[in-house]
Amino acid sequence: MTPLHFTYYSAFIISITGLSLHQTHLISTLLCLESMMLSLYMALSMWPIQLQNTSFMLAPMLMLSFSACEAGMGLSLLVASSRTHGSDHLQNLNLLQC
Repeated sequence: MTPLHFTYYSAFIISITGLSLHQTHLISTLLCLESMMLSLYMALSMWPIQLQNTSFMLAPMLMLSFSACEAGMGLSLLVASSRTHGSDHLQNLNLLQC
């Protein structure tokens, strides 16, 4: 395993660990999801360069656009939940009451 691959894998694993351990606030959960997407984007960006193939150059751009849409949706959910429930604590959110 090259140091570059180790960096991507460790960033993804740290993001998953943060997602599983920091589940008190919605903003920390969204930040962990965003760091997972960023590590996947970096891996997909370096993959065509390592293979010296230009046919995979569109995949990182598609993932980056989906990641931006996901971040916008997450922030809108954060604003909506903080307006209706008063905070962003995940313990206060009950989907059965909505």
